[in-house]
Amino acid sequence: MAEDSYLERTEAATAKRLEQAREKGDIPRSREMATCVLLLVGGMAVWLFGEALAQKLNHIMIAVFAFDRQQVFDVRVMFDRLVEPGIELLTTVLPILGLMLFAALASPILLGGWLFTSQALTPKFERLNPLSGIKRMFSVNALVELLKALVKTMLVGMVAWYVIRGQLDEVLSLSRETLKAGMQHMTILLWTSFVSIVAALIFIAMIDVPYQLWSYARKLRMTKEQVRQEHKESEGDPHIKAKIRAIQRALARRRMMAEVPTADVVVTNPTHFAVALKYAEGTMSAPKVIAKGADSVALKIREIAEEHKVPILEIPPLARALHHHTEIGDEIPEALYTAVAEVLAYVFQLRTYNTSGGRYPDVPEDLNVPKELDPLNFSAGNIAVPASRRVTP
Repeated sequence: MAEDSYLERTEAATAKRLEQAREKGDIPRSREMATCVLLLVGGMAVWLFGEALAQKLNHIMIAVFAFDRQQVFDVRVMFDRLVEPGIELLTTVLPILGLMLFAALASPILLGGWLFTSQALTPKFERLNPLSGIKRMFSVNALVELLKALVKTMLVGMVAWYVIRGQLDEVLSLSRETLKAGMQHMTILLWTSFVSIVAALIFIAMIDVPYQLWSYARKLRMTKEQVRQEHKESEGDPHIKAKIRAIQRALARRRMMAEVPTADVVVTNPTHFAVALKYAEGTMSAPKVIAKGADSVALKIREIAEEHKVPILEIPPLARALHHHTEIGDEIPEALYTAVAEVLAYVFQLRTYNTSGGRYPDVPEDLNVPKELDPLNFSAGNIAVPASRRVTP
């Protein structure tokens, strides 16, 4: 993206954008920190193994430069005498090389972590465009990197000049010391210079790491439109999701309405709620709610029930309790067993009367609906409610 678009990108990068950038090999890195880690580990390795390495080098040099007449005139003997010290030298420096390799592999963990991706190796021919190259050369990032290089060079140079200037007399006095004392003194001077320069690089790294994190976050910032578009892609278009939910509700309502003709009874409020109940002895442990609804849905349930000659009873507290405390396919609450049993007993007696005649059943009255199940919370604990209206085939 163009750098002037940073003003439009005000939103922090989402987790998806960060993951996409990581898959492309784009992660925060600090070369200054990696340099410091390598120098520190290298200095530690020399401190730990330097004495053994010096002794081994001394032994190897004595062995290599001490040769007899046979070695001079026989190439094979000379070669054998060189191979052995070479292998000995390699085994001596292996611990130092191993620590340096470990530092090179472990330093990325400190910032960005390890990353293995083939996309970073994919050729990008747009980088061959000279206009793009010139644009990168004069970009803000290029300017920042140039300033960092200048500051680093100046700081390290100033530290090195200050340290060497302060030790100049000691360096000149080395020539007057014995070999052993001079070597020890020179080692101290080298360590002092090394620690001072590494300290300067650590200071630079402490500034560079926060800058790299800030620059990386700034580069991946998003516009509000990008955030909305990503949300649509991941979560789905809200309008489409609303349409899908509406279709799902319509299909569920259609299936529910198809069950109403099989109900044994419909309990109503009388107009606000309607609940269709069904009970099959031997297959159901308790009556189940096969359809329910409020307002227009309740009206549709009543219309279908009347069309298919399903008995309708107006029992407002029971209808409210069933509508609020059950879902479609649920068994009725245990506290409503008695009330629903009386309703079903009336329905079964009515069915017998319609097929065989006899005495017309009494409409159930004084149904016990517990107060805690009625949404209106009547003052009485158990409400005696008459069946005010009856629709029969």
